[in-house]
Amino acid sequence: MKGLLSPSLMCADVLNLERELTVLDDLGVEYIHLDFMDNHFVPNITLDTGLIKATKRVLKRMKRDIHILAFEPQQYFDAMEIGDGDIVSVHYEACENLAEVLSDIRSRGAKPFVAISPDTKPEVLLDYLSMIDGVVVMTVYPGFAGRPIVEGSMEKLAAVRKMLDDSGFDLLMEVDGHVSWDLCGQMRACGADMFVAGSSSLYQKGLDIKDAVARMSELVK
Repeated sequence: MKGLLSPSLMCADVLNLERELTVLDDLGVEYIHLDFMDNHFVPNITLDTGLIKATKRVLKRMKRDIHILAFEPQQYFDAMEIGDGDIVSVHYEACENLAEVLSDIRSRGAKPFVAISPDTKPEVLLDYLSMIDGVVVMTVYPGFAGRPIVEGSMEKLAAVRKMLDDSGFDLLMEVDGHVSWDLCGQMRACGADMFVAGSSSLYQKGLDIKDAVARMSELVK
């Protein structure tokens, strides 16, 4: 399958978010990445639940890729109106009852993904592979845009890809963190299927978003 783009809305022009969404949708971009942070699991607050809910009114073809960086993520599902077509990623490190959370996401018609932070070993995923549609591998420490890639991330991506392939399940691997022009091709070669593109690529200052999307699509095809 071709590589899928998921531009990060937290890196877009905050005063023109509806326009940014419409442009990406019209360009045929597959997903929009929506980060929700609670200022506890990570030391930041980004897009709130009301804004994430409101994106449903704007999107025509593009699907929501909702990344919840928060403890007890279920408490936010109703406010975000999680449903058909959504990808919803929750963190292994933030869920005491991960299987229950994944089941809740599935019951709403959304696709459950598990995200793992850089210091988390891929093996923790083994018990959950039958419950999910994909894995998000964080290649930076979560919380802020523009952070440097963590050493050993390419090896980790390759290890997760092998684990998913060996499982016998048809699972996607999404990479989130410093998906730059220089590194996205290497990430693709390590088996990544989806690419969260932000300040190190699509949203670099001075770039036309149409040109940037075309360039990134070519690099991860």
